[in-house]
Amino acid sequence: MSNRKMFMAMILTSFIGAAIAIGGYTLLVPTSQNNGVTPVNNPNPVSFTNYELDTTNFVVPEGLNFVYAAKSATPAVVHIKTTYQASGGNAARNPMEEFFRDYFGDRYDRRERAPGQGAGSGVIVSEDGYIATNNHVVEGASEVEVLLNDNRTFKAEVIGTDPDTDLALIKVEAEGLPYMAFGDSEGIQIGEWVLAIGNPFEFRSTVTAGIVSAKARNINILARGRSRTQIEAFIQTDAAVNPGNSGGALVNLKGQLVGINTAIASPTGAFAGYSFAVPATLVKKVIWDLKDFGAVQRPLLGIEIRDVSAELAEKEDLNVLKGVYIANVNDGTAAAEAGLQSKDVIIAIDGKKVSNTAQLQEQVALHRPGDKIDVTFIRDGRTKTVKATLKNQFMTTEVVKANSAFEVEGATLEPVSGAVKDKLGLDSGLQIKGIAGGKWKDAGIEEGFVITKIDKRPIRSVDDLTAALNSARGEGILIEGIYPNGEKAYYGIGW
Repeated sequence: MSNRKMFMAMILTSFIGAAIAIGGYTLLVPTSQNNGVTPVNNPNPVSFTNYELDTTNFVVPEGLNFVYAAKSATPAVVHIKTTYQASGGNAARNPMEEFFRDYFGDRYDRRERAPGQGAGSGVIVSEDGYIATNNHVVEGASEVEVLLNDNRTFKAEVIGTDPDTDLALIKVEAEGLPYMAFGDSEGIQIGEWVLAIGNPFEFRSTVTAGIVSAKARNINILARGRSRTQIEAFIQTDAAVNPGNSGGALVNLKGQLVGINTAIASPTGAFAGYSFAVPATLVKKVIWDLKDFGAVQRPLLGIEIRDVSAELAEKEDLNVLKGVYIANVNDGTAAAEAGLQSKDVIIAIDGKKVSNTAQLQEQVALHRPGDKIDVTFIRDGRTKTVKATLKNQFMTTEVVKANSAFEVEGATLEPVSGAVKDKLGLDSGLQIKGIAGGKWKDAGIEEGFVITKIDKRPIRSVDDLTAALNSARGEGILIEGIYPNGEKAYYGIGW
């Protein structure tokens, strides 16, 4: 057979096969009554994004419905607006000012700050108007305004602040407000769903969802320019949090408060995947201290600590890879009196395991000076438990109130009285009522002197003073203030 005949035979065979296939398909498959196109069940359907879901037949898996939590919690979250007056640039300049600037460098920069405004969030925690928020939301504000979820607006009073936990308590004069109940932040589990509610970028009542990514996280954000008694035991989540969310609520699916949203980890300043909240157990303790005493009752063990690592365990022959290593025990402290020693490894407080410094600090911070706690530790391979009586920053078990006198390095100080404030035009300060000796007297400071700033940091309370002094250990400090006769003065002290 020639090539031409073979080629023609192949073409004819193809046409006959196609005709048979089409005819068989037509006989076996019924055609559509509408347009002759047969419906096909596509395993990967594609639709426009405006597709409407029939929610009447849609079932949300149990435990994953955020509607109840959002609906019950949102009314208790408020929008906070703050106003800041211009600061710095005093008309009356001390002749020693240039010396102090040269001596202390940037720590004595007195550039003027223009008036401005800020915004954040807060959580109503009682029906009579107490609101929890972050210290950095209201710090230094001359005026605080609160906008409720129902659009009512109130002026707020700052009851107290705590830079060491970045928490603050403010109050509005109102009754019968919707408030949020506290949940169990200690019992919350990694992987558990949570909602973040706040006002990011001033978008009011914004709700985002995520899971608990980690607990007792220390990100060293409060250590910047603060004291050595800061407490960081953040709940880490991946719920979206942005500027303006600070002070807002982190809630569980029951609509209970489990944290106050405080910070984000971000190279840009906007949300990049992780947010951090102060746990509710710590929030509750701090804000009620501020309410009852005007100052946080700061319990201290009096030890210098480090996380146990594989390198440290090998170096010190610890035979343990988790816990808190005691680097030093300070004399006269709760730890010293309880018999704790350097190189001990703390593994539990009151029977609750502590694997790192953040967990230890959180468990201790939930108490008050005078409370007794059980400290379980490992020494020379043996597990022991001792009872320690916690002390305050002045090494006593007394309650520290915002308006009570206290002694520091031979000087007796107390919050400046209302009469002195009015006379000198001050908003706050600490006045030296007596000097028995020590660094204050050696520097030339006299009785009656009102401390207004240390290293440019406003001194409004006992905590402000101790934070400033503790952060300056081993360095010189610049003290600014005024005497009752109106004379301003500046002192440099080696601390």
